Amino acid sequence: MAGYEYVSPEQLAGFDKYKYSAVDTNPLSLYIMHPFWNTIVKVFPTWLAPNLITFSGFLLVVFNFLLMAYFDPDFYASAPGHKHVPDWVWIVVGILNFIAYTLDGVDGKQARRTNSSTPLGELFDHGLDSWSCVYFVVTVYSIFGRGSTGVSVFVLYLLLWVVLFSFILSHWEKYNTGILFLPWGYDISQVTISFVYIVTAVVGVEAWYEPFLFNFLYRDLFTTMIIGCALCVTLPMSLLNFFRSYKNNTLKHNSVYEAMVPFFSPCLLFILSTAWILWSPSDILEIHPRVFYFMVGTAFANITCQLIVCQMSSTRCPTLNWLLVPLFLVVLAVNSGIASSIENGLLYTLAAAFTVAHVHYGVRVVKQLSNHFQIYPFSLKKPNSDLGMEEKNIGL
Repeated sequence: MAGYEYVSPEQLAGFDKYKYSAVDTNPLSLYIMHPFWNTIVKVFPTWLAPNLITFSGFLLVVFNFLLMAYFDPDFYASAPGHKHVPDWVWIVVGILNFIAYTLDGVDGKQARRTNSSTPLGELFDHGLDSWSCVYFVVTVYSIFGRGSTGVSVFVLYLLLWVVLFSFILSHWEKYNTGILFLPWGYDISQVTISFVYIVTAVVGVEAWYEPFLFNFLYRDLFTTMIIGCALCVTLPMSLLNFFRSYKNNTLKHNSVYEAMVPFFSPCLLFILSTAWILWSPSDILEIHPRVFYFMVGTAFANITCQLIVCQMSSTRCPTLNWLLVPLFLVVLAVNSGIASSIENGLLYTLAAAFTVAHVHYGVRVVKQLSNHFQIYPFSLKKPNSDLGMEEKNIGL
C-alpha cells in the first residue's frame, strides 16, 4: 500500500488538459475580502510556496478543534452549571479561525503572484477544505453545546450533514458544468463565526442563554442560519447553475444517472451512519459525539477528494467509496447484536482506520501529481528536468 497509485494514467492525462474555471459572485468576497487578501498577500515573501500557506491554514483549523476538545470534550462546557471554557480560549480560537480563513483566501493569490500555479495547488486546497468542514462545525458547536440551553448532539449531527452536502454540492456542480461556483455561505459563515468567538469571550456564554427575539433563542438562530443558508441560497443557486448549463447544452454528463453518481457515496455514508445512531445498543452518539463526527467527516473528506480528482481530470466519479465497506460491516455487526459489546472500540478503530486511509490517500496523490508535474509541493524550487515545466504549469 505504501506505493499504491490512486491517480490513474487517464486522470493524469486529464490533469494535463485542466484549466481552472471559477465564478465568485459573493459581494462580501468581491468587495471586502478580495481587496483585503490582495493587501495581505504582499506581506508574504515571494519564496513562500502557496501549498505551505494552504497547509498552515488547515493546521490552524485542526488546532482549534483539538484546543476545544481539551476544554470541552463532551460539549457540556457552555451549559448552565458546568465549568465554562476560559475566555482567552474563545479569543484564540476566533483569531486563529480568521487567520486560517485569510490564508485560505491568500494561497491562490500567492500562486499567481509567484507564477507557481498548478492543478495540484487547487486539489490540495479544496481537498483540505473538505476535511476542514468537520473541524469547523464541531468547534463552533462548543459555543452553544448540549444541555437545556444548547442543541442535542443529534441535531448537530444533522447540521453537520447540511454543511457537508453544501460543500460537495459545489464540486458536483463543477463535475457537471466544468465551472466551480463558489458558495456564498462560506465567506459569510467564516467572518460571522470568527466574530462570534470574540463576542463570546467578551459577554460570556451566558449571554447566549437569553432569547434573541420573543422566545426565539440564539441556539435556534444558529440552526436556522445553517439550514436557511443551505436551502435558500446554496441549493437554489446550485440548481440554477446546473439548469443554465443544461439549457446552454454545456453539461459534461448527459444522463441523469451519470450526473448524480457523485451523490451515491455521500448518501450511503449518511444512511449508514444514521442507521448506526438510531439503532445503536449503547446510544453511541450520546457517549462519543466528537469521535463519531470526526469519523463521518473523515470518510466524507475522502469521498469528496476522489470527486475533486475526477472533476479536475474530466473522468468518471467512482460509484462507491471503499471506506463504506468496513462501515457497513461494523453497522451490521453492532446493530444486529453480534458486536454490540465492543461498539465503542469499533468506533475508535474505524475513526483511526479512516484517518490513516485518508492521509495515505492524500500523501500518495500529492506525490503522484508532484512527480507528474515535476514540482516540489511545498517549495517554489523545481527539480532539473527536460519536461518544460513552464509549459506544464496550469494557472489557477
